[in-house]
Amino acid sequence: MNNDEFRAWSRRAADWGTDYRDTLRERPVRPALSPGAIFRSIEASPPEAAESMDRIFADFEQKIVPGMTHWQHPRFFAYFPANAAPVSVVAEYLVSAMAAQCMLWQTSPAATELETRTVDWMRQALGLPDGFSGVIQDSASSATLAAVLTMRERALDWQGNRQGLSGQATLRVYSSDQVHTSIDRAIWVSGIGEENLVRIPVAGRFRAMDTAALEAAIVADRKAGMLPAGIIACVGGTSTGGTDDIAAVAAVAKRHGLYMHVDAAWAGSAMICPEYRHFWTGVEEADSVVFNPHKWLGAQFDCSIQFVRQPEDLVRTLAIKPDYLKTHGHDGIINYSEWSVPLGRRFRALKLWFLLRAHGLEGLRTMIRNHVAWSEGLAARLAKEPDFDIVTEPMLSLFSFRHRAGASADPDEHNLRLVNAINDDGRIYLTQTRVDGRVAIRFQTGQFDATAADVDAAFDVVTETARGFA
Repeated sequence: MNNDEFRAWSRRAADWGTDYRDTLRERPVRPALSPGAIFRSIEASPPEAAESMDRIFADFEQKIVPGMTHWQHPRFFAYFPANAAPVSVVAEYLVSAMAAQCMLWQTSPAATELETRTVDWMRQALGLPDGFSGVIQDSASSATLAAVLTMRERALDWQGNRQGLSGQATLRVYSSDQVHTSIDRAIWVSGIGEENLVRIPVAGRFRAMDTAALEAAIVADRKAGMLPAGIIACVGGTSTGGTDDIAAVAAVAKRHGLYMHVDAAWAGSAMICPEYRHFWTGVEEADSVVFNPHKWLGAQFDCSIQFVRQPEDLVRTLAIKPDYLKTHGHDGIINYSEWSVPLGRRFRALKLWFLLRAHGLEGLRTMIRNHVAWSEGLAARLAKEPDFDIVTEPMLSLFSFRHRAGASADPDEHNLRLVNAINDDGRIYLTQTRVDGRVAIRFQTGQFDATAADVDAAFDVVTETARGFA
């Protein structure tokens, strides 16, 4: 592809992206496909000769797009959002065009220094104290893994990377069952082991860890010769928005000298609104905090910020400095690859910088406040319907509900059939979860372009489908 062709196809791709956004409401949120349909439509062997871009682009439009779930659809109410505000997409065009490898300061000085600045902008926006610095990771999964590795190393007096875990005391990490499964994976990958992730009972509307049970578990493990390493607290858990009492958990961590990591991957974005910060009172005592601007704020995936109180601990855990990665003649610079598990790094700060400047914090606050209000309104409307029950009250913009099954129907099977029927309809997209062992249907408003009318449409689809399928 020469420069003229590159220019032409770049323009066509940008025009396609705009047209795609314009037509999202006309598309089903999730495709009605059986597994394997797309696979079978693609040639079984790679091409020996070059093909024209016209043919490649036509296949993209005809074979790929119809098989996509449209995460930017205004009626995407499933999982959590993965927003890509248009200004963020424009920034990603530029990042892709430059294709920089931003592992070190010297491999892209502007990328490193913009990351430092934009992360501090976000620290201020969330109301975190001056003592926190941070790094943009790819996802909360990587940030949590980095935190678990750091708590492991700190507990082992920085000998785990050198000596391994064989012969060491059994490490223990504590969390509720409301945390994301990325915590389980971090425990696996770190070598600590699933059996040593201690699940603390939860209670109350927000399913917070019982801190008395937490402390008792730590004391019992120490008496049994085990080595408590850290606590992973939750703000806005994926299932129903489970939220720990961060101040109370922090007090336990401090008494026992344990590292505390706070997973606020989704709900952290809402903390740009001062009125929601009560959900993480005490967060200033955390050793690390993760939140994902690529969820609710609109920074295109991937863009996850890990704040740390002591970056030297993170660097001590993860940094490897062969001579070919040194920046000679410069002291005091930051190489963010030393703050991350991967060496390679994309220029993620650019889209966040564009986003914050184009929308401003007040514009983003308005979006989040609207989403919360619209979800609360929908929950209140469903609660008034005689055949619906609210299972978990709204935590920010997330709540769960059930439809009452007939006397002879299994309630769990009924609600699974309902959520599948809603999704097959195509007008909206929801997901299910389990609450106290029983199936519930999740709803969250978070898509960047959603409107009050889209949430009203969700009420219509849910009630019509529930009362219309046998």
